[in-house]
Amino acid sequence: MNAPACAAIAAELASASAVTICCHIRPDADTIGSGLALGLALDRRGVDVEVSYPGSEQLPASLGGLPGSKLLCSPNQVVGHPLVVSVDAANLERLDSLGEVFNAADTSITIDHHASNPGFGDLDLIDPAADCTSILVLDVLDELGVELDADIATCIYAGLTTDTGSFRWARPQSFRIAARLLETGVDGRRWSRILFDSHPFEWFSMMSDVLASAKLVPSACNGEGLVYAIVDQKALAGMSWEESESVVDTIRTARDAEVAAVFKENAPGMWTVSLRSKEIVDLVPIARVHGGGGHRQASGYSDTGTADEVVARLLESL
Repeated sequence: MNAPACAAIAAELASASAVTICCHIRPDADTIGSGLALGLALDRRGVDVEVSYPGSEQLPASLGGLPGSKLLCSPNQVVGHPLVVSVDAANLERLDSLGEVFNAADTSITIDHHASNPGFGDLDLIDPAADCTSILVLDVLDELGVELDADIATCIYAGLTTDTGSFRWARPQSFRIAARLLETGVDGRRWSRILFDSHPFEWFSMMSDVLASAKLVPSACNGEGLVYAIVDQKALAGMSWEESESVVDTIRTARDAEVAAVFKENAPGMWTVSLRSKEIVDLVPIARVHGGGGHRQASGYSDTGTADEVVARLLESL
């Protein structure tokens, strides 16, 4: 953690009377958990807080029950306070329409853990060594002297457990933080079930079709291998975009491939590509070639065209 940056951000928040917190488009547990944890802490200090994420999608069902959801508002309801904080957005583009709100602030703050983040706020707390953005928010709250209760801890826990794959690739520090969070009263069993083991029945049919069509390219990545699957709009019919996020976690288990990729068609010809690697391949340069970013072993980007075209472009870059 960058202690001077953390202290400077805490000082700004300590003197603020109103704060806007921006989460990234197609929100996951880390961005929403970070936003709500920070929002709850500031709200209890008497700060006027609004938390929002861009886009027309509904909040994933698994995140709807997180404490602090009363602070959430739609992008068109955002006032845009003088102090604006971005949480877990790797670049300004990930804030989509809320990027204008961020840029219009008197003071802008970025809190993030993506290695590809260039730093786009007036104050930046960016630490790629952190397993998730939520624990960087916890560092800021500690600097503020916030008393950690079960509600705030639950929001942080949601980000921590999801971004570490239920602690499968967590660093030692994350286990210590998890213990601290659980000791406040976080119901770890309940939230593990909600976040990892809860899908609508239709999800089984979608996964069956997608997995049946998965392809293995042993020669990709200098012979380390690529496995990929396509989740087109037909496959997602009746599904929320959230359900497609689980595909890559299954695809990546193929022992024949170092890298896994899932192509998700959000709108006709509009794709989000999720990349995962096991140990060897650094995905950040690959994602950057396609205008994206992320972490060494978990990155992504967007592309347009037919399924064959977007797959071919990735294969060419590997």
